[in-house]
Amino acid sequence: MSDLDDVPPPGAPTHRITVTAQPDDIDELDHVSNLVYVRWVQDVAMAHTHAVGWGHPEYRALGAIFVVRRHEIEYRIPVVLGDDVELTTWVPSWKAASSVRRTAMRRVRDQAIVARATTQWAFIDLASGRPRRIPDDVRAAFGLV
Repeated sequence: MSDLDDVPPPGAPTHRITVTAQPDDIDELDHVSNLVYVRWVQDVAMAHTHAVGWGHPEYRALGAIFVVRRHEIEYRIPVVLGDDVELTTWVPSWKAASSVRRTAMRRVRDQAIVARATTQWAFIDLASGRPRRIPDDVRAAFGLV
């Protein structure tokens, strides 16, 4: 990942949510656990897909759904109890049956990037369990056309 991964390209559709580090998020080192960052990446991705009209019911009706193939997270600055973190996500690229999603995590009080993630998603047919071409209307909802 490069520093350019912190900011979506001009005109890229993004989705943002803000989370607050809770007591259950804190590990034995007194900062947010690595597992929580993975959850946050998943949470903002799910919020994004719901916001563009593609929740689980819509994917199930289509007979296919996105599943994670790989998460890569770069941790830059620890997040501690009570910190508010803005999660910004966007989908910069796609292939026939997969997409890449980027997530920037920025501490609200000083706008410092605390972490950034790249997730590879595969579009999987629910009946066969095999990759399936992403329909044009799904790509269009995420600005992928």
